[in-house]
Amino acid sequence: MAENLVIVESPTKAKTISKMLGPKYKVVATVGHLRDLPKSKMGVDIENDFEPQYINVRGRAPKINELKKQAKSAKKIYLATDPDREGEAISWHLSYLLGLDINNKNRVEFNEITKDFVKESLKNPRSIDMDLVNAQQARRVLDRIVGYKLSPILWKKIKNGLSAGRVQSVALKLICDREKEIEAFVPQEYWSIEAFHEKEGLEFKSEYFASLLSGKEKKATRIKNEKEATEILNSIDKDNFKIVDISKKKRRKNPFMPFTTSTLQQESNKKLNFSTSKTMSVAQQLYEGIDIGKDGNVGLISYMRTDSTRLSQLIVDEAKSHIIKKYGKEYHNGGKTYDKKKSGSQDAHEAVRPSSISREPAQLKKYLTREQYLLYELIWNRTVASQMKQAVYEVTTIKINSNDMLFKTGGNIMKFDGFMRLWMTDEKQKELPELEVDEVLKTLKIDKIQHFTKPKPRFTEASLVKALEEDGIGRPSTYSSIIRNILNRNYVELEKKQFVPTQIGINVNELLAKYFSDIVNEEFTAQMEKNLDDIVDNKADWKKIIADFYSGFEPFLDKALKDSADYKIEDVVLDEKCPECGKNLVEKNGRNGKFIGCSGFPDCKFTKSIVISTGVECPKCGHDIVEKVSKRGRLFFGCSNYPACKYASWNKPTGERCPKCDDLLTRKKNRYGDFIVCNNPNCDFEKENTESVTKK
Repeated sequence: MAENLVIVESPTKAKTISKMLGPKYKVVATVGHLRDLPKSKMGVDIENDFEPQYINVRGRAPKINELKKQAKSAKKIYLATDPDREGEAISWHLSYLLGLDINNKNRVEFNEITKDFVKESLKNPRSIDMDLVNAQQARRVLDRIVGYKLSPILWKKIKNGLSAGRVQSVALKLICDREKEIEAFVPQEYWSIEAFHEKEGLEFKSEYFASLLSGKEKKATRIKNEKEATEILNSIDKDNFKIVDISKKKRRKNPFMPFTTSTLQQESNKKLNFSTSKTMSVAQQLYEGIDIGKDGNVGLISYMRTDSTRLSQLIVDEAKSHIIKKYGKEYHNGGKTYDKKKSGSQDAHEAVRPSSISREPAQLKKYLTREQYLLYELIWNRTVASQMKQAVYEVTTIKINSNDMLFKTGGNIMKFDGFMRLWMTDEKQKELPELEVDEVLKTLKIDKIQHFTKPKPRFTEASLVKALEEDGIGRPSTYSSIIRNILNRNYVELEKKQFVPTQIGINVNELLAKYFSDIVNEEFTAQMEKNLDDIVDNKADWKKIIADFYSGFEPFLDKALKDSADYKIEDVVLDEKCPECGKNLVEKNGRNGKFIGCSGFPDCKFTKSIVISTGVECPKCGHDIVEKVSKRGRLFFGCSNYPACKYASWNKPTGERCPKCDDLLTRKKNRYGDFIVCNNPNCDFEKENTESVTKK
């Protein structure tokens, strides 16, 4: 047997580390939790100071016995579970199972999985941090109490099978509150006046440039209706637009800080269209190790659960060398470690960054899946760009007068791209022709344009994560599970990448808001996160925090159960019998959306999918093309004659045929626009979707 036993959580991580350490080390994985609260009951002794009643996880006895056997023959044991509160608690449970003294220095943290870092970490073990463990225990017990006490109320008052979560209920509240705002919003009419000018005698990229009415001299004008717009329009002298002021100034745009867990999730959702769950799953793969050829298995990024933007000096120095070599000294910002810690953040780890800047994304592309490559490139680019200089713009503001009405136009030209050489933003440049003060412009036309105010948009995954972080709700490492839970429980649906509450979600939110508004709200949940941080800092007793919570929570449980209001939601009964037992079929909701099941469940488990036709014929066999859901929950469009016909597309078919190859045309929408493209990957036909363009 090996002299040293290293215990981690993941088999992939175990494989990566094992190759780095050699034969004197045996590296094994727990493959998840070995000890936890029971699933069959609450597992918290409320009468006995909220003592958690941990048990060995069912089915894990062989793994526990294997670890005990290996621990007995090892001279030294290292507990190397993930470097966070959850990982600390797992190491604590391992200490109990293996009979280890928690004061022994056998806990190691691998903030990145590279040979040098792993070996250095093994030289500096520490004892288990019970403050971290107790913070995790407090969260676990709080969530268990809320789940077990509230879920039966939801079953009785709304529908069987529902569940409530302490933090997810606040996320649901944010979505429902936003929906109420949208429904109550009354659009306000307003108008703008825009003039289109032509510049003679000079070459200019555009045929004309526009200016917008600001108001009378030194007084802004808000135009409420068409009558006011017409009156103003009639007062303007089309032939006397005179430039009265031209101002130019430099504007500098700072590089973005390195990624935290939250900002990584947001950018990945916006730029790569990854869900928060996918982002964390792929990041875990990059952290645990990828085989990159001659260097073997290497962790490509640092630990991906962090609130910190801090970078090590080593990474800062590596980035400096790369930037100067590739772009020149003028692009390097002098080196920033971004070590400022924001209030309430967990700063135990660095930012999410590459384990080495020398591993450029293009060099690793052949070793990575498409998703791994895209996320690694995003992380690598963000880290290097954070060490580059500001982008510099020249901003021009031009004021134009016509009969005492002031119009304004502006230009925005990049003078130095700086960090934007590597990290592009959506900011667009706007060029203007050369103009002079007192110059009279030739005006082609003046338009009055009607507008209506719009409500705040529904939350996307990115904007919900941002709102949760800004309000101090949950931890960035939990955002993906929060979103996954409210989707899987059918409390919300995603429509055009935006969250819309279902009727079940609305009813759950109304019930919780009525009786538990003091607990299920942003302020209380944010304060609870601060309390958990205080436990980590040894400023609070974890059981007292639970007791204080329960004293305010428990009195409302009976009141909610006795509520006579009707929140019930029944399955939609279909006029169709089950082919297996003869009972009525009903419409149900599952992880991948709605489906049809038997009303006799669980005695009868018959199910079938709901077929939604696109109304388009398959170009191969003539059957309907219908909406389908992949194993990973992604919507696609395939032939209803599957498996006899395997025609499929990720994009929705329009019903038109391609003029080049006669395959189906499909609608493809991304951040660059809305397009009609051919489904044939070997055909390059593409055109703009003119139906989506909003005309003035």
